[in-house]
Amino acid sequence: MTQEQHFEVLIVGAGISGIGAGITLRRMGITDFAILEKGDSVGGTWRDNDYPGCACDVPSGLYSFSFAPNPEWTRLFAGQDEIRGYIDRTAAEHGVDAHVRFGTELIRADWDEPAHRWVLQTSTGTLTASSVVAAVGPWNEPLVPPIPGLDTFGGKVFHSSRWDHDYDLAGKRVAVVGTGASAVQFVPAIAPTVGELHLYQRTAQWVLPKPDHHVPKAERWVMRRVPGAHRALRAIEYSIMEALGLGFRHPWILRIVQQIGKAQLRAQVRDPELRKALTPDYTLGCKRMLLSNTYYPALTRPNVEVHANAVASVRGNTVVGADGAEREVDAIIFGTGFHILDMPIGGKIFDGEGRSLDEHWKGSPQAYLGTTIAGFPNAYVLLGPALGTGHTSAFMILEAQLGYLAKAIAAAKDGNWTRMETRQQVQAAFNAEVQQALATTVYNAGGCQSYFLDVNGRNSFNWPWSTARMKTRLGEFDERAYEMETR
Repeated sequence: MTQEQHFEVLIVGAGISGIGAGITLRRMGITDFAILEKGDSVGGTWRDNDYPGCACDVPSGLYSFSFAPNPEWTRLFAGQDEIRGYIDRTAAEHGVDAHVRFGTELIRADWDEPAHRWVLQTSTGTLTASSVVAAVGPWNEPLVPPIPGLDTFGGKVFHSSRWDHDYDLAGKRVAVVGTGASAVQFVPAIAPTVGELHLYQRTAQWVLPKPDHHVPKAERWVMRRVPGAHRALRAIEYSIMEALGLGFRHPWILRIVQQIGKAQLRAQVRDPELRKALTPDYTLGCKRMLLSNTYYPALTRPNVEVHANAVASVRGNTVVGADGAEREVDAIIFGTGFHILDMPIGGKIFDGEGRSLDEHWKGSPQAYLGTTIAGFPNAYVLLGPALGTGHTSAFMILEAQLGYLAKAIAAAKDGNWTRMETRQQVQAAFNAEVQQALATTVYNAGGCQSYFLDVNGRNSFNWPWSTARMKTRLGEFDERAYEMETR
């Protein structure tokens, strides 16, 4: 790329958010857009996370776009390969793949106030755009804790989202750090193969049974051939998840549901000491809710040892726990999640005065309706702050946002606005409303420390109401929330 190129819209990221945004624009008749993707294929999270056992923890019928149903899911909770294939097909079928610029990483985006446009420095050159959509999502950059001495480790080290498939784990002594959603899936997958598995658990997790099953060909035939069958299945799954979501707003309900988790723990872990170590001391839903039928049995294997504490340090090939216990290992695998609220994109997008998103947020991300940000005109963020839920599909959130994105861009085109910025007082009022409502939810009142809380102790992640309310709020575009200008 030797010269600057201008687009009506530039989208950063070709995961489900970026692909969804591209489809939305094409449906509006907008084809003057590009999707910047630093990788070599679409898929985002589902491209990067290909560890053993990787699968969705939301029913497949909900984990897809409503306008692009997939009747071919082979499991109730689809695996990584099927989900990635779905994203690939959907992008191609809707003509979005032709808009993706692979191997193009965003370095910096600046708002050019005099010209009312965005200037993006990328790894392949400079681009400009009237509007920018940040579609990188919160599950993008792996988080590896700063463990003293880790750089001295002589064995293999990798994060679950950067799984090294060339490294043979057979017979190896492996330390797994972290017990979140990824670890709950890959630990049962590798436990039968490794020589020793040392699981370092800083906090016990609630793990509920996963009602997964193979979808028979007959059922897939019905989904494919019978009109309305897929919509009916999606509606049933949505209703079940929303019923569960009621408990997140009324924690006493989840304290009843967590008895199911306790029953599974009692049935699958007979050793009273191990069972005690695996029993959480907070309300279900305070952290991300986990589903597995195989996690607890894996921890009872004779080659698996659970260390109910964090890793204090690494000395050569020895991992030292916070309790002082030392274990020599050949490999360390981190299942420690992602930079959820300190997303790297925050240091790459700058306002007209050269201040980054990070400088605006000061550790507590905020947006209006989780989508537009005061100080950053003509910019949108997908799966943004205050929209996360503990009970439903990211696709449900995303589709509500994409509807809002379409209305906002259409309003700007109809009004010939070249600059549209969220009013600061509107954003502040919305976030104050969110924080007040969050106070009594399980996210804030469940008695735990989770990634929902940012470095300032503020819950910058969660939506405190139902997804029906989310659809209603994002279903209306109110011009009064914005300041508009025309050039």
